[in-house]
Parts: sequence; C-alpha cells; structure tokens
Amino acid sequence: MTTASVERSYATDTDLLERVLAPYKAHCKYLRSAVVTAGSERAATRCEFAIPESCYIDDTGHLNSVEVNIAYNQMMYYLVAKSVQEGLLAGFENWTLDDFWRHQLPDILIARFTGNFRRPVNPRAFSGEMEFLSVTRRAPAGGKPFLHAETSYRYWDADGGRCGGEATLAFVNVP
Repeated sequence: MTTASVERSYATDTDLLERVLAPYKAHCKYLRSAVVTAGSERAATRCEFAIPESCYIDDTGHLNSVEVNIAYNQMMYYLVAKSVQEGLLAGFENWTLDDFWRHQLPDILIARFTGNFRRPVNPRAFSGEMEFLSVTRRAPAGGKPFLHAETSYRYWDADGGRCGGEATLAFVNVP
C-alpha cells in the first residue's frame, strides 16, 4: 500500500512578507500576497501582484521582462524564506531565518532566466506562481559547495494574458 503525500498550505505571513520586501524601494514592492504549498519534495507559491507604475520606464501597458524578473525575485525570496521558516525544502533544512536574511541579497544568484510571453499581462493586477523543481548540493572540484535549484514560474491576468519560464538559481556561501 502506498501512502499519499500530504500537501500543506501556508497563508500569507504579512510580517514575513514585509521583511522579505524590505530591501526594495517602496515603488518596487510588487508582491501583495503569497500562499505557499508543500508536499513530498515539493514547494510552490501562488501570488498576487500589482505594479501601479513601472519603476524604470514610461508605461508600456503590459508586464515587461524587467518587471517579470523583479516579480520573480520577490516571489522566490518569499518562498525560500517561508520554506526555511517551516522546514519545507530539502537543501535548506539547516538554514535559519537569520541565515536567509544574511544570504538574501549577496548569495542568491540567478544563473539562468528564460521567459516566454504568450499574451500581454496587465501589470496593474496579475497572478503568478513558481515551483522549486529540484534543489541539489554541489561541490565543484576545488570550489566551495553551493545549492543548485531549478525552478519554473508563470504569470497570468484576468483577461487571458500569460507568460512564464524557468530559472536556475545558485545559493553560494551556504551554511
């Protein structure tokens, strides 16, 4: 007999969200809410975003690649922080939230980021989700160990706008 994996769900932790977004300028805080789900070897988040005004360019009328990347970062930081807090992701089981805060900006690197834009997404109100597909510890010959993570993400809006892609992360200087 096989046992089914129990999936847990975690509503938005507003205190954690505020702390995760603390490094961002006020007009660049796009993430409004994030519900994290976790099961056997899986962690994902479903989020709501709003970009009242682009932080760097005149209004294009649609979500652009720079904003996709910023939204991804915020979504990913929240998912990692919540995973550390709740002990959800393999590879981070020895991390504390203090470790996460120390590593958040200098040591979490996007090694590869791809995107496919299918239909324009309204930046004023859109949803997104991301999932960790794998997290592995790597130790290159003569190098320091790091965590290598494969992720996927997607965004959509109420009018059928959609885009998505994949990102590879490197967590360097890991505890």
